[in-house]
Amino acid sequence: MVSKNQIKLITSLQQKKYRIANKLFFAEGVKGIQELLDSNFDLEHLYTTQNDFDQVFNGKKTIITENDLRKISALATPNSCLALFKMPLEKPIVQTGLIVALDSIRDPGNLGTILRLCDWFGIQQVLCSTETVDLFNPKVVQATMGSIARVNVNFINLDVFLAQTTMPIFGTFMDGASIYQSVLPEQGVIIMGNEANGISASLEKLVQNRLTIPRFGDLQKTESLNVATATAIVLSEFRRA
Repeated sequence: MVSKNQIKLITSLQQKKYRIANKLFFAEGVKGIQELLDSNFDLEHLYTTQNDFDQVFNGKKTIITENDLRKISALATPNSCLALFKMPLEKPIVQTGLIVALDSIRDPGNLGTILRLCDWFGIQQVLCSTETVDLFNPKVVQATMGSIARVNVNFINLDVFLAQTTMPIFGTFMDGASIYQSVLPEQGVIIMGNEANGISASLEKLVQNRLTIPRFGDLQKTESLNVATATAIVLSEFRRA
């Protein structure tokens, strides 16, 4: 059974200020939770409707009803489990290989999907502007499908970092050089811009290599790609042997 205080705490974690105040976030679904349990994330408590997750001892696991799960879940159709985890401290920035820099990504699904893509393509470091959606937003955590445990994410002042880095800086624009015809290095910073406005003017000035994903449709009417879709194409090209 879940107490009223537990319900109040868990549901409050849907808001950033309460996640920060309690230093807790939650994940839902067997796969996502298992990925976090297998990582260095510290479990606070697990709530499940099934007798599963044998590696979690009973002191940190509560079997609950589906009705109780609906009370604490952020999903319209709750999965079978929800787990609270302690928010980890940020790790130092890894300045090697390819780095993805996110300029004011606001949609949680986009951020989560981008982190999953970075995990797939072996990108160890993601840098987010301070205007980017919170890493531990439940929708972000859900969309990462566990990749949040394997990608190092830092929220920083991107203008300061990019002005100081010695790594080549790439950005995606409508008027850039075709990414399919460009020689792409194994190291560099790739900036992906805001869903509505693209890369901000202050960061655009720091971009040394302007790239574009060319349109092939006859009418050429599509204004832009979804930022997560664009990230998938860009990372695939950077990783192409």
